[in-house]
Amino acid sequence: MPTIVVDVMPKPEILDPQGKAVSSALPRIGIEGFAQVRQGKRFELTVEGEVTEEVLAAARKAAETLLSNPVIEDVVSVAVEEV
Repeated sequence: MPTIVVDVMPKPEILDPQGKAVSSALPRIGIEGFAQVRQGKRFELTVEGEVTEEVLAAARKAAETLLSNPVIEDVVSVAVEEV
């Protein structure tokens, strides 16, 4: 069955304490070279049947109205995951 992946990230002006915690932990475990970390959310929507434009539109609507908080988050991607 096909899967639609929705990626949601905090808006750039919103503080990201989880990303900041990961960013400060990386050097402590010997991983260097990353200037910033932002943590977001990934949703996988399994589709019954074929992915049509109507199904993609429904996934976009779900992403904008239910899967994200438009006040503090941006929907950055709604795409069919290739198997």
